[in-house]
Amino acid sequence: MTTIVRAPQSGCRIGIARCDITPPIGIYHRMWGAALHDRATGIHRPLTATALCISSDINAPFSVILSLDHCILDGPTFARLRRAASLPRSAVLGSFVPCDSHVCLTHTHGSGWLSASRSNLPGGELIEPYLDELADKCARLARQAEANSRRATIIYGTGRCGLAAHRDFRDPATGRYVCGFNPDGPADDTLLVARIVATDDGTTLGTVVNYACHPTTLAWQNSLISPDYLGAMREVVERETEAPCLFLQGASGDLGPREGFVGEPEAADANGRQLGYAVLAALEALPPAGTQYVYSGPVVSGATLGTWCHQSWEPCDLLGTGRVSVSLPYRLDLPSLEQSLQAHERWQSAEAEARQGGDESRVRDCRAQVEQMTRQIARLEALPKGAEFPYRFDLLVMGDSFWIFCPGELYQAFQTTLRARFPEQALIIATIANDWQPGYIPTADSYGKGIYQEALSPLAAGGLEKLIDAAAKQIALLIEVRSPSR
Repeated sequence: MTTIVRAPQSGCRIGIARCDITPPIGIYHRMWGAALHDRATGIHRPLTATALCISSDINAPFSVILSLDHCILDGPTFARLRRAASLPRSAVLGSFVPCDSHVCLTHTHGSGWLSASRSNLPGGELIEPYLDELADKCARLARQAEANSRRATIIYGTGRCGLAAHRDFRDPATGRYVCGFNPDGPADDTLLVARIVATDDGTTLGTVVNYACHPTTLAWQNSLISPDYLGAMREVVERETEAPCLFLQGASGDLGPREGFVGEPEAADANGRQLGYAVLAALEALPPAGTQYVYSGPVVSGATLGTWCHQSWEPCDLLGTGRVSVSLPYRLDLPSLEQSLQAHERWQSAEAEARQGGDESRVRDCRAQVEQMTRQIARLEALPKGAEFPYRFDLLVMGDSFWIFCPGELYQAFQTTLRARFPEQALIIATIANDWQPGYIPTADSYGKGIYQEALSPLAAGGLEKLIDAAAKQIALLIEVRSPSR
């Protein structure tokens, strides 16, 4: 019989900091192919950046985790922000301990696509000055989080939220797949939460929320800068906990909100409150930090009752990092750059003809196709040369938890499979982390159906399964290495 129940926990030194990173009104904002606007006309809710600075000791190597309210950033921008957050400890503590940084995007589609390559478009002249300011803010934020660091325990728990739904839907009239709510498809409702509790006085320093759902409540009708559902979620959680909430986007390649692709900010707020209240419920279910639940024995009453109590327990202080490299073959039918440039030119000509003819519906369709080809060209130019994509993901081990930072947009099978294989571990899966390339990484059985994410992926079928196997192997190895310390 089990007589001790222990929630996953991590002992560490940790600091948290937050700042506003909202772009200026008028900046290039177009994220959706069907959008007819280019510039942001206002602000729904501010965009934020939240930083965690984590180490096992004041003089030990440390990691900075940055969560930014953005959708997609170019590879060089990711690299620049990571360098900005990788501050030497001399800045605060007088030592030169190295810092490992991870930049994670919440993936809100209400932020716009802020790429320097779009500087020639309306509002694009504001992009590069904004990115310069963003890098400065990330550097200051990492410094502030480090200065705030103190001894703490992180305690992890799991909740459930029905916000996310499967989004590969087969249109019954045409037989074609569309990207939208599929009530019959599987949807991972796992909500992983963590409370950061100060060792000295028991105050909540912050919370971490890891959930998989595309922030696509607001779509082409929306011209407001917005964190989508994340803004209201943080508002609900932070009002109750009185501490910053850091969000990490899970493996949501095939998951999105049940109600989305609309223009009303109220819909995004409603989705956010749904997730926020689920987070609070999961946080309330957590036991006190630094304790384990122990069977105390029988007490004779009207019945003989079995009693349990919380006893002090020292969580593991183990902190380590690692990187895993996996070669993922490109698909054989990957379009060439020349073909994409020719298609881009054809759709531009078709859009011009539609404008001359006053056909607004045709203009919207052509404009969307031009945008798709623009993005395809950007992806092809950014892909590493050769027959395979050199994929790399990072792991951060903290006590009973594994934090996995994955570039690109992975299908939910990545997290559901790993969590099923390692049910005793707290696995935080952060995607669109440290890079967006190679974009979507679908399951092998998604190929050949004309699904949007599969059509956009440059990878051959089987790439996701290779990543799952590589991650599982590394986690198993780290568990074996960690065991003596437990």
